[in-house]
Amino acid sequence: MHAVATLQYRTLQVSITDNILTVTLNRAHKKNAMSFEMMHELIKVATQVSKDKKLRAIIINGAGNTFCAGIDLGDLNQPKNQAYALWELVKPWQSLFQRVCLVWREVPVPVIAVLEGHCIGAGLQLALACDVRISHPDCQLSIMEAKWGLVPDMGLTQSALGVVRADVLKELAMSARIINAEQGKDLGLVSHCNDMPLEHAQVLAAEFAERSPDAVLASKRVINAMYQQSAVTLYQEKIWQVKLMLGRNRKLALKKAKQSATSFAKRQFH
Repeated sequence: MHAVATLQYRTLQVSITDNILTVTLNRAHKKNAMSFEMMHELIKVATQVSKDKKLRAIIINGAGNTFCAGIDLGDLNQPKNQAYALWELVKPWQSLFQRVCLVWREVPVPVIAVLEGHCIGAGLQLALACDVRISHPDCQLSIMEAKWGLVPDMGLTQSALGVVRADVLKELAMSARIINAEQGKDLGLVSHCNDMPLEHAQVLAAEFAERSPDAVLASKRVINAMYQQSAVTLYQEKIWQVKLMLGRNRKLALKKAKQSATSFAKRQFH
């Protein structure tokens, strides 16, 4: 019996077939927007996976034919959660927001993200931290934080390194543009496009499971080591996010999202 499948979850569905774990983000009514509870549960699953030597691969997908529409802003904007989020941003080690993505780079099995519907903001940063991304061609992708006057701060400096060219990443992050998965594949965000992405992921996971689990683990570890950043980059994500949250243009960005004629103040930071 796999311990990870015996635990109770409120925001996830977890199942295991032939030692392949499927983790389904299960907040379809919110387009699987990531709440604090979901972040904690995802980390709990990853922690259990790291202890389970029988598992051979993980598939992460979303309920309701969508992957993840980003952070649940309603949850984030609750006063108690805002204070908690601020602590996560100022503490000297990985924040909860970084951990929920980067923890999948650490688990000792390959992780495949199945993308459908929306893969935006936090959803895209989670997907980039997976080893392979298989998407429906029509899935919408975006690094959307700039639209809200913020910066991607969920481990993007680690997870996107070696996956997407720096100029591409800058353009997407600065513009907050929404693209489809076919465009994302051309740019390197997506590994494969398929009309049946879950089935494709299951075939690939079964292929991985045919190989020595130690060889698969070693491949993941040595290739990740090629693209490892220092912890300073993660700290930069957090410091800039705090500055933006406290800056004057953050409120104007929120206003501009509703009233396009809104103008920003002059640049505040150097």
